[in-house]
Amino acid sequence: MKKNITILDYGSGNILSAMQSFSRIIKSNELDADICISGNPESIKHSTHLVLPGQGAFETCINGLKSIPGMLEELNKYTLEQKKPFFGICVGMQLLANNSEENGNHEGLGWIEGIIRKLPSKNLKMPHMGWNSIKVLNNNFKITPKETDYYFVHSYYFDCKHQENILAETNYGINFPSIVCKENIYGFQFHPEKSSDQGLNIIKSFLEL
Repeated sequence: MKKNITILDYGSGNILSAMQSFSRIIKSNELDADICISGNPESIKHSTHLVLPGQGAFETCINGLKSIPGMLEELNKYTLEQKKPFFGICVGMQLLANNSEENGNHEGLGWIEGIIRKLPSKNLKMPHMGWNSIKVLNNNFKITPKETDYYFVHSYYFDCKHQENILAETNYGINFPSIVCKENIYGFQFHPEKSSDQGLNIIKSFLEL
């Protein structure tokens, strides 16, 4: 079955680097797949795999999604009703939470229960930027190897309500979820598209879903 991958463009996110990484996996593995960047909710209807990048402030990102007529409706239908594979990156992962405490209190998509909170900054540089390891806690998503470094840039973390939604953790002052998941929904606090071969392997695993 041919895969149709859509990277959502809503005015915020590392769109081009994500596009390049997904295209590289498609080419190197000779996958039968098309990939596009789109800010049109109609594109979601024809997608088999959906990618939500994000960088900057939570409020800016969620408002960017809300500003596109029909976008939230199509996102909810695709992810919650049709249960197709969803891939959130950085703030795109944080948007999955109920709300965020970044610069106020802002409502998220509410797909995975939790709150976005500021990382404790005592004796630590902020943002948490650079390479850090992850510890995989369950095996419902293929990650090889189990413990290796990925590239992070963030000051806020996903305080997950339910342990079963935490696929992997990372330590930076505290242990925080570096990968969250719920059924068909996967969110990555780090940037797989900037994380060398191990990041590309994660993208490959997603496209195999």
